[in-house]
Amino acid sequence: MEDIRREVLRWALTNASEHGGKANAKAVLGKVVAEMPSWKPKIAEISKIADEVVAEVNDFSQEELRFQLHKVGPAEHLKHEQRHGLSDLPEVERFRTIGTRFAPNPNGPLHLGHARAAVLSHDYARKYKGKFILRFEDTNPENVLLEMYELIKRDLRWLGLSWDEEHAQSDRLQTYYEYAEQLLSAGKAYVCKCSSEEFRALREARKPCPCRDVKSEGNLVRWDQMLGGGLKEGEAVVRIRTDLNHPNPALRDWPALRIVETPHPRVGKKYRVWPLYNFSASIDDHEMGVTHVLRGKEHEVNEQLQRTLYGHLGWEYPVAVQYGRFAIPGAALSKTQTMHAIKSGELTGYDDVRLATLVALRRRGFVPEAIKQLVIDIGLTQVDSTLSWETIFSYNRKLVDEAANRYFFVPNPVKLLVKGAPSLRDVRLRVHPSRPDADERILPLMWEDEKMVFHVPRADVAELKVGDTFRLKDLMNVKLTAKNETCAADFVSSQVADFPKLQWVSEAVELKMLKPDAKVEKGLAEPAVAGLQPNTIVQFERYGFARIDSVRPNLMAVYGHR
Repeated sequence: MEDIRREVLRWALTNASEHGGKANAKAVLGKVVAEMPSWKPKIAEISKIADEVVAEVNDFSQEELRFQLHKVGPAEHLKHEQRHGLSDLPEVERFRTIGTRFAPNPNGPLHLGHARAAVLSHDYARKYKGKFILRFEDTNPENVLLEMYELIKRDLRWLGLSWDEEHAQSDRLQTYYEYAEQLLSAGKAYVCKCSSEEFRALREARKPCPCRDVKSEGNLVRWDQMLGGGLKEGEAVVRIRTDLNHPNPALRDWPALRIVETPHPRVGKKYRVWPLYNFSASIDDHEMGVTHVLRGKEHEVNEQLQRTLYGHLGWEYPVAVQYGRFAIPGAALSKTQTMHAIKSGELTGYDDVRLATLVALRRRGFVPEAIKQLVIDIGLTQVDSTLSWETIFSYNRKLVDEAANRYFFVPNPVKLLVKGAPSLRDVRLRVHPSRPDADERILPLMWEDEKMVFHVPRADVAELKVGDTFRLKDLMNVKLTAKNETCAADFVSSQVADFPKLQWVSEAVELKMLKPDAKVEKGLAEPAVAGLQPNTIVQFERYGFARIDSVRPNLMAVYGHR
């Protein structure tokens, strides 16, 4: 229940900040349940928590409210009307040319968190007319996936990002070796043959391991053994010499290079000594002219490690610009979790609609402009915050609503026969109601024994009683006369009237709708939908936005959002 209480607190603080310091428990409850439908079975418990949390929040002073909101992060970080462009980067005046980089590990697909790093790094480079570097940090042969190089580049191009340089660290091993030998020769690094357990115990005690006293010549001999095969995997690592009394044990003589016998997917068995992240990233940032490193604040320890290496080499460290993390309730952003679920068969692939990967969002009909604008609006804030799905939907809706043509789709349909209907053979409707130049689409009408045939949503019919009058959207008003597996109604009038509206199709094609929970909802769509091209984003009226996934052999769409 701690997760629930945390989300309730976020919404209560946000609601209170927007309404003069007083939150509304019902509004908070509604937001929480809407954001996390899987919590609905616990609504009684959530309601009780909401009442308690709202009572606590409403007792806060304005100062305390601001402090708590800053501490936990708002539920929805920004609203559309508060959009701003990129803020200024610090210390740009120090550099003739600004350089940024996006450096993914090709061990899994990009998700929204990666999009934040990529878009900000790219757009800041363009803002200052600098260079943007794409660098694949692929120095762990055990988890590199060959297909990820192209998939990552495809995702970046989809976002509209272009890069001035492209590098793969697996092509730069000789450069790392040269710096390793330089550090070993200068006594600023050493080859450690202690076991990880032995070294950890000494590190915790702030004591040097025996290898630390080996002279440079001896370290270079050990280095040659690492390269040549005299030492096996797990028998030695190169460590950067640091202050053993540093209060953070992680910063004491940290590992820089290790032996890996696993062949690399790109370069095979060409190399057996591979750098670790902080060593290779530091060297590359310096050599590639990276002036500003934009990254999550969880890299604070990495920055300290890298600064020690920069100091050993006499370099000036880049400007580090950190930002807070954001979470999306119900979406695992970890590549490790994603890849494990794919391998186990729990997920169908990188584009499984339950994921927040870019390829999954693209499959659901999200447009890159929406993702980019969302990232820019969040910006470089250091506050950790929760990004709701509704916020993501609203960004996408604003962009696709004007472009997406309208069509009719009826999920889980029930047949309806209307007696006394006008003698019509088809209905002509615009594909978009607010575009005067929009084309018309034709909806054929079917007849059976002098009754007009319709298919309407079963869930909507369940809400009606015999004798109720309702409107078949954009067509006619009818009165329900029988409510069975096949329903019956009498024609009432054609004039627009204030009756409940039901979606309908007459002549129709079967369509399967893949929902965000990976379940498939079957239904009927108007015939024109079968003539659309895959990847077309449409709005099924009174249902939601969707992307046509396939037309043959089966007509399938992927649901995006309302």
